[in-house]
Amino acid sequence: MIRSFLPSFSPARFRVPAPLMLLIGMFTLHTGSALAVTAFEHAGPATVTWLRLSWAAVLLLAIGGRPLWRAVRAATRRELGAVVILGTASAGMMMFYSEATARIELGTATSIEFLGTLVVAVAAMRRRRELVWIVAAVVGVVCLTRPWHGDLDLVGVGFALAGAVCVIGYIILTQKVGAGFGAVHGLTLSMVVGAVVTAPLGAPAVIAEPNLELIGFTLLIALLFPMVPFLLEMIALQRMSRTGYSTFSSLEPAVALVMGMIVIGQAPVAVQMVGMGLVVIAGIGAARGDRGSGPAVPEKKVVRERHIRTGPEAKDGASGPHTPARTEVPEPERFEDRGSVHGITAA
Repeated sequence: MIRSFLPSFSPARFRVPAPLMLLIGMFTLHTGSALAVTAFEHAGPATVTWLRLSWAAVLLLAIGGRPLWRAVRAATRRELGAVVILGTASAGMMMFYSEATARIELGTATSIEFLGTLVVAVAAMRRRRELVWIVAAVVGVVCLTRPWHGDLDLVGVGFALAGAVCVIGYIILTQKVGAGFGAVHGLTLSMVVGAVVTAPLGAPAVIAEPNLELIGFTLLIALLFPMVPFLLEMIALQRMSRTGYSTFSSLEPAVALVMGMIVIGQAPVAVQMVGMGLVVIAGIGAARGDRGSGPAVPEKKVVRERHIRTGPEAKDGASGPHTPARTEVPEPERFEDRGSVHGITAA
């Protein structure tokens, strides 16, 4: 019997400060992304991405245990449909990002994809003056890509922009899935769907020419991204304010640039450093414009209803023969409480 390890991730028991967990998750994530770039020498981005998603799905299924299957059986068709769409968006986000990093620098690809997060953040505030942050980020991306040099890889930029579109859908759908399943279960199911969706693109190469070294290496990468950072992020989301979380998340493009330098030697020039600074400033500015003080993602709330048996033999608190003693109903989250969250709370 597989036991669920979810209680061990309880925010109440995890005493590491939430901002530190978020930063560790970022560095872990982009270490995994940088290592994935090195794996592209042995297999295509689609194959590497499918292996990572498959490993993540297998590991998370083991963590979920019986509570996961109970949640699936209790889910409505609409909730299951939302999981399928979220998993598809997650797969697209990772696949497009991998294809982009195979062609352009890691920090540049991350900054372009970060535009999706900024669009959602600014749109949620509904103030025209906040559009300045989108403009600043776009100028930053132009500085990063340096189109005036004439050697811009338009295909790589196109894949990164497609990833940004997937991020927008990912953020919106994460709220719906998180409300129905909770963070870890939603993440698990979305990874399973992502592995299935990307199988036609990634599995044929593995089946035709199995490479045990590559398969083992992608297990390591899957632990670095998405497993560890998403789990750390889910804990941090429940302990940080929306503004605080969004502010720290704005550092992600810079973290990607640093890890690209350290792991695979992608050294930026001066104008690219300026562009990265503009993207980070835009993210922080959008985050500070959001005055939300509650947790970025509140813990899943439960409404309990007590059904009292009627009749002369009834006692206070006793349940009737045909009604459950307690019914658990997840209280849905509001989209306004999501802010610019881009990780799975549910990737």
